[in-house]
Amino acid sequence: MTGFGSEELITIGVLARASGLTPSALRFYDDCGLLIPARVDGATGYRYYSESQCARAVMIRQLRGIGVPLEAISEVLAGDVGRAEQLLDAHVLELRRRADDAAVVARAIKGTLGDEATAQVALSAATLAAAIEQVRAAAARTDEIPVLAGVLVEAGAGSLTLTATDRYRLSTRTIALRRPVGDWSLVVDAGDLASIGSWLHAVEEVTVAAAEGVLVLAGGGTELRCRTIDEPFPDYRAMLGGLAPVLTRVVVARDKLLEMIESDDDTIVFSVDEAELIVSRHGGHAGRLPAAVTGPGVELAFAPTTLTPAIRAALGPEIMLDIAAPDLPILIRSATDGDLTTLAMPTINPKGQTHDHHNRIAG
Repeated sequence: MTGFGSEELITIGVLARASGLTPSALRFYDDCGLLIPARVDGATGYRYYSESQCARAVMIRQLRGIGVPLEAISEVLAGDVGRAEQLLDAHVLELRRRADDAAVVARAIKGTLGDEATAQVALSAATLAAAIEQVRAAAARTDEIPVLAGVLVEAGAGSLTLTATDRYRLSTRTIALRRPVGDWSLVVDAGDLASIGSWLHAVEEVTVAAAEGVLVLAGGGTELRCRTIDEPFPDYRAMLGGLAPVLTRVVVARDKLLEMIESDDDTIVFSVDEAELIVSRHGGHAGRLPAAVTGPGVELAFAPTTLTPAIRAALGPEIMLDIAAPDLPILIRSATDGDLTTLAMPTINPKGQTHDHHNRIAG
């Protein structure tokens, strides 16, 4: 097919084979504005590309292959060589930092290979600090129901899992340990966990163990103890297993979404369309984000104190929003990393009427 001028146009399948990207990825990058087809057939919707766009597609694949976020890719491809080099250098430095963290964990694992299961967990202090920050935001801020002001810490099956819920949000993060670990669990005071953040950032490796009435953490020659709450934690696994079927799935850039919802001023309204997420407040100020959408359009709303911490804590450059209905919890995950899962309950519907206050995630 001949396009504008004399340049031949190629189908999305031909470009996919030439660039190493899948057709679905090319459609996603079209929706994101990174790689817009040279022509779209108005009758069939088929996308056609110029042969010269293959080089751009290959570069997008290479950048995504090393984990560069979508918004950074857009800047790299914008044509400012100096800015592109700055972004790539910063990304490589971040990869090196993460590799150093991985090396610490690997050394700890190699030192314990062949050991029998123990009650003591060894892991990267930076990884634990990040998990605590991501999860504890979902803990209740009052002790009206004491156990909800805590974080459930579970060891076993080669992993450490942290979970918190205030009945309107639920966050759970699993850290793979890849070593034998004895089974134990404690509900730890969320305030105590918050207070050890600076200490965790000052040490490389930390051990975590359960003791009577406390969680014991040791590292860098220092031992700290966090108080526990002696009450049964809600069965969050049953909550996750009992979620309604997903009707609409939205994949969107995390940082761009966070910019739109950071203010705590008013109710946040999501309107999902074919290829975008429209974010507004009851007072106006709509913004539009390109999104990969599967399923029908939907509108739902949130109190900012429920939604914003959940998006802020989410992992990865893109997040996945699984929506069952406007009055049921949405599931928030990384589009590529399943270690952190968050539920957020829409507490106010798009018409501005509050839901029944008993309509909660937990209890």
